[in-house]
Amino acid sequence: MTINRVKLDNFMIFDHLDIEFSPNINIVSGENNTGKTAVIKLIYSLLKGYSEACLSKGDVTKEKIESKLVSKLQGVFRPDKDAVGRLVNRRQGSNHADIVLWFDDYSKTKIAFGNRQEKHLEIEGAFFDGLKSFESEYPQPVYIPPKEIISATENFESLYADYHIAFEETYYDLTRLLGRPLRKGPNTAEQKQVLKSFEQIVNGSIIQRDRKFYLKVKGAGEFEMGLVSEGYRKIVTIMYLILSGSLSKNAVLFWDEPETNMNPKMIRPLVDAIIELARMGVQVFVTTHDYFVQQCFNMAALYAEDNGKQKSLNYNFLSLYKSENEIRCEQASNLSDLKHNPVMEEFDLLYDREQEMMYGSR
Repeated sequence: MTINRVKLDNFMIFDHLDIEFSPNINIVSGENNTGKTAVIKLIYSLLKGYSEACLSKGDVTKEKIESKLVSKLQGVFRPDKDAVGRLVNRRQGSNHADIVLWFDDYSKTKIAFGNRQEKHLEIEGAFFDGLKSFESEYPQPVYIPPKEIISATENFESLYADYHIAFEETYYDLTRLLGRPLRKGPNTAEQKQVLKSFEQIVNGSIIQRDRKFYLKVKGAGEFEMGLVSEGYRKIVTIMYLILSGSLSKNAVLFWDEPETNMNPKMIRPLVDAIIELARMGVQVFVTTHDYFVQQCFNMAALYAEDNGKQKSLNYNFLSLYKSENEIRCEQASNLSDLKHNPVMEEFDLLYDREQEMMYGSR
């Protein structure tokens, strides 16, 4: 099952936003403060909160689902005093946020809460209809934040559980996934292909011993994660999530700015590896400010028929932009069809500036 669409009314900076998604790859761009990360965090929070309710001990009740969803919104967005009402669009007087999430089987779930609510959500639809098993019915969410966490997994989980530390809960969730042991049995052909792509980038493989991670580089031995570049740490994080089964068919990957601390030379093989994840059955959401990330995905979308792959993928480029004091979204199947693309606009401005400096005085 994949996520088809989300509709937001009065949520955070959005007055109204209605977005359709690709079941394969979604690339979200936009200027700062247009809500790119807010959108993927919200979808992740709803999926992850619901999964934690369904996979926890005891009966799955409506009260437990509401409690887990509230807790996840609090942990991921960290509103003051843990009041979810602070996630409602700020206006004078009373206001109400409404969120609708659709899945590819045409089911949907609705979430609503007022700006004066602290720990209560109104929930109806798919999450409550029959209280289905999450593991068999709904996608498994994985969120990769901009900063790596694999070098600190040994102590981070216990610190987060016992103390109030200024990290959003996506880091804690990722640490818990990295703490999972490897699954028994051989990797599937799809997993091997994706791992091969990532192993070519880092020239090695990942090893875990006693909750510590090492990069085993061909011909050079093992290196502690603290001695490896941050870009490589993010890549081996993905590798371990594949090996442990956290990233497999029916998973949803939310990767916030994968280009952070990445050398531009690594972007193309990184995008190729993400495409292999999509071919494996993972629905992908990527936010980016990077020209190279955009263009590598765009070339894959434009020339998909020429790359010899058996399974064609659907690419969805989304641009969030401000218009008349409102955040809007533009979508296209290839990058050149977007009318609002701040990454390309800035690239063009830089080129024009260079031309003016070179020839302006003549």
